[in-house]
Amino acid sequence: MQTTQVLRRALQVDADAEATVLGSRRRNYRQLYDRVSRLAGALRALGIDKGDRVAILALNSDRYMEYFFAVWWAGAVVVPLNTRWATPEHHYALEDSGTKALFYDQAFSASLPELASALPENAPLVCVDDGPMADGVLGHDDLIAAHQAIADAGCKDDDLAGIFYTGGTTGRSKGVMLSHRNLLFNGLNSEASIGYGRAPRYLHAAPMFHMADLLNILAVTVKAGQHSFIASFDPAETLNVMTTEKVTLTLLVPTMINIVVNHKDADTATDLNCRVIYGASPMPEAVLRASIAKFPKWEFIQAYGMTELSPLATTLAWHEHVLEGPRAVQLKSCGRAVLGCELSILGADNQPLPSGEIGQIAVRGDNVMQGYWNRPETTKEVLYDGWMLTGDAAYMDENGYVYIVDRVKDMIISGGENIYSAEVEQAVYSHPAVLECAVIGVPDDKWGERVHAIIRLRDGSAADEDEILAHCRTQIGGYKCPRSASFTDQPLPLSGAGKILKTELRKPFWEGTSRNVG
Repeated sequence: MQTTQVLRRALQVDADAEATVLGSRRRNYRQLYDRVSRLAGALRALGIDKGDRVAILALNSDRYMEYFFAVWWAGAVVVPLNTRWATPEHHYALEDSGTKALFYDQAFSASLPELASALPENAPLVCVDDGPMADGVLGHDDLIAAHQAIADAGCKDDDLAGIFYTGGTTGRSKGVMLSHRNLLFNGLNSEASIGYGRAPRYLHAAPMFHMADLLNILAVTVKAGQHSFIASFDPAETLNVMTTEKVTLTLLVPTMINIVVNHKDADTATDLNCRVIYGASPMPEAVLRASIAKFPKWEFIQAYGMTELSPLATTLAWHEHVLEGPRAVQLKSCGRAVLGCELSILGADNQPLPSGEIGQIAVRGDNVMQGYWNRPETTKEVLYDGWMLTGDAAYMDENGYVYIVDRVKDMIISGGENIYSAEVEQAVYSHPAVLECAVIGVPDDKWGERVHAIIRLRDGSAADEDEILAHCRTQIGGYKCPRSASFTDQPLPLSGAGKILKTELRKPFWEGTSRNVG
């Protein structure tokens, strides 16, 4: 079980197939293989040994993908950094992981002195961009040109392949340790669960530091498929590359899909046959129905998971996205467990619950992480008798479909009632004027917490608090409905993985309180 074996297979089955596309820069698998093995040789020449950590802070590119394979080829460990973090957060992750070398691009050059201070003295700094570089910085392509290819170091199975820091939305980020077995297992079982076709053409629009994108690097490469890249998500560029490169597969988080569906150029992609994987945060049913109507030839596939699961745990296949009839209820689910992955709903005593009862999702299989880097006690809190406790509240029906109701930590307790924000958000989103919303608990003298909705309306639409609250009462029980709402004309704050940062939205309401909930 080696991550690098997918590249060797691609070279065997179709060395001349186009591997990477970034603008006018196109390379086949023979060229990619040569560049990766040379870059690995450069890393070893720079003093990077087996097990050393090599970080990257960069926007999406073909060189980002070369970094992954070259670090593994050299026997080292990847540490992708969240591009939306502040510099002190990057500094912490570099120090915490004991990183020995850093790849970066010009978008983060202003932070380079502080980042370098978190590394050992004279640690290699490698710029993945073309153009001028700071003194002492090495060029990505210069290293490839100056070094010979080396043999694969042979790391495999339970050898550590990467440390992936969680988003940090609920406190200090934790480094998730994933092995070669974890990554390759999930890359291969995604093919069985999602279906990539004979020669997939994949667009990297979601950030490449995110585990969901890395899964697709492995799954597409093993099929000798084409990888197209955009530096970061932009709806116009996403639609343009999808059409010009005839993309057959991409991954977009729900917020991205919502933006694409409402973009002025959306009609250019309505005839494109493409499978679109979505996940990382709840998909409002209203947004999903609008997306299916807008793009009738797109095959939507929901994927649920988390970094600790490498990341895939369940999928809802495109043919299960049924809009009418008795099976339409499945649209509210995140599907069923992927092959080789076992899933259970556990109660407070960590015992399985009957179908239909809400508890915590637990997962076991070869995709479950090794643990948190340097955090054995935190690891023990979530790894239980071979199971990974996800922190997601859900129930499972009699056919194995999983229905997530909320993150356990996002549950609102108002007047002694448990209220799941995701369910309330579904109700708010069903109002035609709503473009974005987030539901949070805010302090309330009478109820402890009250349900509050933060809403961004569609351009040209109008709705006030009374109208939104009245609409919700037609959708869900009165005790669950928002008791207040506020409106913004700005996009809601997102994490690097595209999740709405509810911690940021809660802060103004909880400042100055003795906070025990929310």
